[in-house]
Amino acid sequence: MLWGQTVKTRNQGTAEKILWVNPIILDTQLYREFLINIMKQLTKMGHDSSLIAVRSKNKYQNEDPKLHITTVPLRYFPVISPSFFAFVILLYLPIYIVKSKPKFVIFEPDMAALASLSSLFVSKLTKTKFILDIRSVPVESKGLRGFLFKFWYSSSILTAKRMFQGITIITPLMKEEVCKNYLLDPRKVGVWTCGASPVKFNPNLYISQRNDFRAALNLSKKFVVFYHGVMSATRGLNETIKAIAILKKTYPDIVFFLLGNGPNVQAIKELIQAENLQENVILHDPVPHDEVPKFILASDVCIVPLPNNPYWRFQCPVKLLEYLAMEKVIIASDIPAHRSIVENKNCVIYIHAVQPEEIAKAIEYAYENRDKLAEWGKSGRAVIIDDYSIERVAQDLESYLRST
Repeated sequence: MLWGQTVKTRNQGTAEKILWVNPIILDTQLYREFLINIMKQLTKMGHDSSLIAVRSKNKYQNEDPKLHITTVPLRYFPVISPSFFAFVILLYLPIYIVKSKPKFVIFEPDMAALASLSSLFVSKLTKTKFILDIRSVPVESKGLRGFLFKFWYSSSILTAKRMFQGITIITPLMKEEVCKNYLLDPRKVGVWTCGASPVKFNPNLYISQRNDFRAALNLSKKFVVFYHGVMSATRGLNETIKAIAILKKTYPDIVFFLLGNGPNVQAIKELIQAENLQENVILHDPVPHDEVPKFILASDVCIVPLPNNPYWRFQCPVKLLEYLAMEKVIIASDIPAHRSIVENKNCVIYIHAVQPEEIAKAIEYAYENRDKLAEWGKSGRAVIIDDYSIERVAQDLESYLRST
């Protein structure tokens, strides 16, 4: 496809050039997989997807030649790194728009979105449309760093309200809150949520390996409670570890398996030591995203213990969707983010308070019903196929872009 041109896709729509401007650090941040998968899906649908992002220590290995990924080499330092990335966007984006003529540029609500103002005049000449995409409210940020992130977030929304052609938000619940707080016209705000691939996250692909993989991880005779992703202080992980301490005497074969990394890892290690849980809590380094499904399948039940606070209340956790796709029963906090996805299906056991005692009760319930978990988990995969597949999510985004 030639720069700046559009062609007809197989479904008689138009193929567009879509540029993402995102300060995500591609070689370290786990969220990258969802973004890359959405870009790949849009490419399959006939669009031309590009990304300007960041890399830290290592070069990002782009394995899909159809994706055009530009990375800014930048070691992460709070406040300084986002500012430098924004400065690069300030200078580079006008040149990129003139050269490549994207139909849409999609920004995160951060300093880089504000830096896009230097490109507004050029974008009018090329008929490029700017879209602000809100995946989250500012989370886990305190002090000066937190103040600045919240300032950039609010300023980006107010800028987009006046000068961008569109705004998209991750869930209907978050859309309602943001529209109310910033006086946005809901008719002009789109929703496209997170998703999981039912092709990649398919338990049938890994079932023959399950017993051998559990044996390799020394989990053959264990009841495994699984979590993967970022490990930070406000995600209910410490409370879950304390729940394991409560259960240890009665159920010594229950293991909490954490896959990932994050700022709370050292505190988690200290808590494991203090509670003498070295045999009951396992920390595993991150693995390539393609390997995550077999870790999920090796578990007996998965957990998403996010507290009911503004960080998480209206989110759409990708890990939850991946667990559902793998037909796993989930122990989940009773918050709108989770209720809106799984409602009251058999595949969820709700925690009514993110406290060790409540989490322990939920894990004990799953343990006592472990012979039923496989059957209960089947309803979760249907949720993904019907409403939260990567294909469905990409179609929702495409529909909104065509409507702007």
